[in-house]
Amino acid sequence: MLTLKALHIIFVTSWFAGLFYLPRLFVNHAMVEDAATRERLALMELKLYRFMTPLGILAVGLGLWLWLGYGFAGGWLHAKTTLVLGLVGYHLYCGKLMRDFAAGRNTRSHVWYRVFNEVPVLVLFVVVFLVVMKPF
Repeated sequence: MLTLKALHIIFVTSWFAGLFYLPRLFVNHAMVEDAATRERLALMELKLYRFMTPLGILAVGLGLWLWLGYGFAGGWLHAKTTLVLGLVGYHLYCGKLMRDFAAGRNTRSHVWYRVFNEVPVLVLFVVVFLVVMKPF
């Protein structure tokens, strides 16, 4: 079980790296004017999304496997699960935003993306405190 836990932490950390960086690329993408830079950013976004998606799947899959070993008990775990489902939705929404950028359909400003970029940071803080402290 400790190996599963370690792998879960590794894949969660890796997935979060993508969740932190992809919206930052969106900030830059929303600010640029020239076509060559937009195309380069769209390609970077696509490659990152394709890389981080399997990491997210492995993180969630290993989390589910840990449930089988430890069970699903405690309010903190229900709260964490809700936040993880929110992150999965955030990840999928990032995919939609990425496709919008690639098709030239972005309607949001770089300021909106700067705020959007902070969501996974806030979720990470809460999840780590829930897992470590198990407050309820």
